[in-house]
Amino acid sequence: MDTNISQAQPTKSFEGHLTLGNILDTTGVEPSNILLLRHTYTATGLTGPADLTPEKILEYVRWQGRTNKVGKKPPFIWLNFIAAGGRRSRFLGAYENHGEVMEDRTEVRRSFDLRPSSILAAFQNRLVVEWSNDPVNWAKRAEQGTGFEVKEIADAQAEAFPGFDNLLLSFSELQAVIEDSRYESWREVLKSVQGVYLIADTSTGQLYVGKADGAERILGRWSSYAKTGHGGNVALRELDALDMSHRKHFQFSILRVFSPGTSTAEVDGAEAHYKRAFLTRQFGLNRN
Repeated sequence: MDTNISQAQPTKSFEGHLTLGNILDTTGVEPSNILLLRHTYTATGLTGPADLTPEKILEYVRWQGRTNKVGKKPPFIWLNFIAAGGRRSRFLGAYENHGEVMEDRTEVRRSFDLRPSSILAAFQNRLVVEWSNDPVNWAKRAEQGTGFEVKEIADAQAEAFPGFDNLLLSFSELQAVIEDSRYESWREVLKSVQGVYLIADTSTGQLYVGKADGAERILGRWSSYAKTGHGGNVALRELDALDMSHRKHFQFSILRVFSPGTSTAEVDGAEAHYKRAFLTRQFGLNRN
C-alpha cells in the first residue's frame, strides 16, 4: 500500500491553542534530536502537489547543500512540511537520518541516508502549523519551533480497503492501520476473519508464515506485531533483540482467509501447507 499525499482541503478541522511542542511531546523524542524542514514549490525541486509522493519527497530531501541550514551534523529525526499558503505549513512525513553518504558528496551538495519514520504518522497531511515570521529560515532545530501554533488537525480521510489479495503493508503502514482512524473500516474487516498470513523480511528475503485463528482473528494477531515488532515469534524476536529497527524491514500480506466458524484443524492445515510450499522451516523464519 502506497500512501499518496494529497493537498485536498479538510472537511473539518481542530482549532485551539495547541503548539507544535505539544504534538512533539507525544513522540518521546527530545527536540534537540529533531530537525524541522519547510519546503516550497520550485521549478527545480518539488514543482507542485503532484510531486508530493513518498519517492519524490525522499529524493528531494536527501540532497542538501554543503553549507546550508541543516548544519554539519543534522539531528536524527527530520520532520518535513510543505508551504500551504502564507506561513501555514502542512506536515508531510518524517525521516530518520542515518548519516551522510560520503561517496555521493559533490563540491556543492551532500546526500543523506534518510529512511521513512513512523513518528507522527497519524498526523501526516493532517497537521498544519504556522511557521515563524521568517520564512526564509526553512530549516530549524525543533527547540526553535515548539511554539509554532497548530492551526488545524484535519479530519482523516478514510482509506478504501484494497481487498485481501492486494493487501501489502510495510511495518509503519501496519502501525497506521492498527492506530489511525482512516483505517477503521480495515480493522472491521480484519477482525471478522481468521487467516494465514505472510511476513517477508525485505532485507534478506526470508519469510515467516503465521496463522490467526479463534477469537484473535487477523486484527488481533497483527495488532501484536504493530505493538511489539515481533508478535512473540521466536525468530522475529531474535532479530528484534539484535536491532529494534530491523522491524522496519517487515512486510505483511495475507495468504488465505477463513470465516469465523472454520475449524482450528482446517486453519492449521493451511498454515502447514504454506510453510512447506515456501520452505520457511528450512530457509525462512519459522521454527516449527
